[in-house]
Amino acid sequence: MHSEMRTRSRPAVRTPQAGLTLTSDEVIADYRLAVRSRAASVIARREVLTGKAPFGISGEGKEIAQLALAKQFRDGDWRSGYYRDQTLCFALGVATIPQYFAQLYTDNDPKHDPFSAGRQMVSHFATRTIDEAGEWLPAVRQKNTASDLSPVSGHMGHGLGLAYASKLYRQHDGFRAFGRGTFTEDGSEVSFTTVGNAGCAEGIFWEVLNASAVLQVPIAISVWDDGFGISVPNELQVGKSSISDIVRGFVPDAGRPGVDVYTVRGWDYLALCDTYAVAIDKVRRDHAPALIHVSEMTQPQGHSTSGSHERYKTKERLRFETEMDPIGRMRQWMIREELATAAELDEYEREDRQAVERMREEAWDAYSGPILAERDRAAALLERAAGESGAPRVGEIARELRAQAEPGRRFTQIALSRSLAELRDRDVPARRELRALERTTREEARERLTTHLYSSSPRSPLKIAAAAPEYAADAEQVDGRMILVRCFDELLTRDPRVFVIGEDVGKLGDVNLVFEGLQAKHGPLRLTDTGIREATILGQGIGAAMRGLRPIVDIQYLDYLLYALELASDDLATLRYRTAGAQMAPVVIRTKGHRLQGIWHTGSPMSMLLGALPGIRVCVPRNMTQAAGMYNTVFEGDDPALVIEVLSGYRLKERMPSNLGRMKVPLGVAEIIRPGRDLTIATYGAMCRFALEAAAELARLGVDAEVVDVQTLDPLDLRGVLGASVARTHALLVADEDIPGGASAHILRHVLEVQGAEDHLDVPARTLTATANRSPVGQDGDHFTKPSATDVVERAYAIARERDAARYPEIW
Repeated sequence: MHSEMRTRSRPAVRTPQAGLTLTSDEVIADYRLAVRSRAASVIARREVLTGKAPFGISGEGKEIAQLALAKQFRDGDWRSGYYRDQTLCFALGVATIPQYFAQLYTDNDPKHDPFSAGRQMVSHFATRTIDEAGEWLPAVRQKNTASDLSPVSGHMGHGLGLAYASKLYRQHDGFRAFGRGTFTEDGSEVSFTTVGNAGCAEGIFWEVLNASAVLQVPIAISVWDDGFGISVPNELQVGKSSISDIVRGFVPDAGRPGVDVYTVRGWDYLALCDTYAVAIDKVRRDHAPALIHVSEMTQPQGHSTSGSHERYKTKERLRFETEMDPIGRMRQWMIREELATAAELDEYEREDRQAVERMREEAWDAYSGPILAERDRAAALLERAAGESGAPRVGEIARELRAQAEPGRRFTQIALSRSLAELRDRDVPARRELRALERTTREEARERLTTHLYSSSPRSPLKIAAAAPEYAADAEQVDGRMILVRCFDELLTRDPRVFVIGEDVGKLGDVNLVFEGLQAKHGPLRLTDTGIREATILGQGIGAAMRGLRPIVDIQYLDYLLYALELASDDLATLRYRTAGAQMAPVVIRTKGHRLQGIWHTGSPMSMLLGALPGIRVCVPRNMTQAAGMYNTVFEGDDPALVIEVLSGYRLKERMPSNLGRMKVPLGVAEIIRPGRDLTIATYGAMCRFALEAAAELARLGVDAEVVDVQTLDPLDLRGVLGASVARTHALLVADEDIPGGASAHILRHVLEVQGAEDHLDVPARTLTATANRSPVGQDGDHFTKPSATDVVERAYAIARERDAARYPEIW
């Protein structure tokens, strides 16, 4: 009774600047959630150290600031977060503690781990933004979190893009009309982007901060500062050992917009609530970006379960971790303000820790139960097989499987496979059941672990019907670039979701003038010039695409995609996969490469792209007509795509199709661009022109070469055009501009292994590639380092001579 009277005598507290009223019940609920979150962190560490979970990283020491942030988060807002945001996600209701433990245990059931279906480490959260059919869900009716990334600060690019979408929705009538009610409420949504203090040393952090100041978008960047990046202290991370001190130059002044900077201590609950109320009100109202530096945070268990912080923190710092623990400081403040008594808080803490332990037990049972049941069924079948066959080793394998305490479907599959090897010469009934069970176990595991790399929805670009270009009898001969100008004009006209961002794409209309005049026609928010900052150009596109828009991200030269490769690879390419199909961002990256001049402007690093970008369609059109058809296809589809135009082709003449906006080049369909009988030349992009020139010369030498343009490297020749060609010609040359062993190896593996063309070859397949160095400047540099028509003739003729020396006398 005494504690109840004291609580009633002080029913609420009020923050000094924002005037935010916090009732005692609200404060107590916050405290209890912080206690539960901390208990989850402590238990997670124990589960890793006892071998039940593979790795643990959690948000202890960050709880109180995240509770304050959560109070300003509305339906429709987005979190682009750091993998220590568990308390924030619990507070927002986008994650539960049982789901947290399910992810810790790598539970592949999406009902248990809806963030990644066991594909990501613990504390990597995501909300579902598309349904099972790939249709958008109404983001304005829920609190949204973009899927987390482990690479430090890698999420900040799409955090910028999520905020940029709000700007587009607020400032452009067409975007707003499209997005209202599903993606936006008039652009009022905030991107809450969080990052650790050490992440502020990354280049992408600075790109995002600078771009936010330039763009003036509603992004609130919270820096959780616990003084270290693993073992490296702040003085070795950022200048002046303080991110807020060093970014003061971004603060708006004299009418010049910038980024508002706030500082607050991570253990001061009331000040945190006040600061976030003031900051987010301005961010939301004015689209004024903000950085909130939350200092004096703690990390009481160290960086992760992979190491102990006692090894690198001083005794004084370890004492700070205890004395300044935010939950302990909040407890002291609550007692001092008579919001609760020590006895009451003790009881709450006991109840909450017990509740978290029960949740952990339930999550473990839900994860391990089905796996152990599958194990036992397999062991029983193995025991029956041992009895039927009299094979003692199968019985031993069954006993070993039953003794395996760690849940893991791999143990069952391995035991089944080993037993089948033991029974290879014994025809017993159980052997057939074992074979079926082993196959089922393997296939179901792959279904759990490997699906959703690409779209399987009705709008998958692989399901878009082809439409060949059509030409009027008097079709105009134009520079290739004009085909793209008209293609993009039609695309912008018919699709209100599309916009273009990149260096020089606006007023100039691109350095190759493929957008010439389009900004004047469609407006500066549809074709927007950016600074030289490839990573955040792509980040803008990713975040905007996650909110329903369809960006063309223009990277001026393929060589410069390296600046954005981390985001393209770790974020965009994996998004659908790492959320098990719950999120997508169908960005189209437009760039140009292959033949031109010099080290930095003639890149064809296809092997790098193929290795780094599974999850993104890679299109390599041979001319601008094909490029236009591919753009029409990928914009009707829902996968992200990279289209690499031929840099030397913009001034080459092509006929203008009469159905430019309707023609579509199917992805994964190779095209025979010159039929032949004696030899198949497989190539793509700029090399198609050289291969056709070579084929004409080869014909004079008695070699009838068939030239096949693969058109897309991902997907590659899904209909077996190359394999069928080799079956007719019995010889294969793969020609490309990548380094030796690059895209040519990718094509060879597909033709020989997947399509089984090796059995049709009279002579071994050969490749013709660029040299390993980058191309020097000048025509001679191009000629001697990248395959020329002459090189193709010589290599193809050598293959023909290898097969029939009598028919083809030696020339070179």
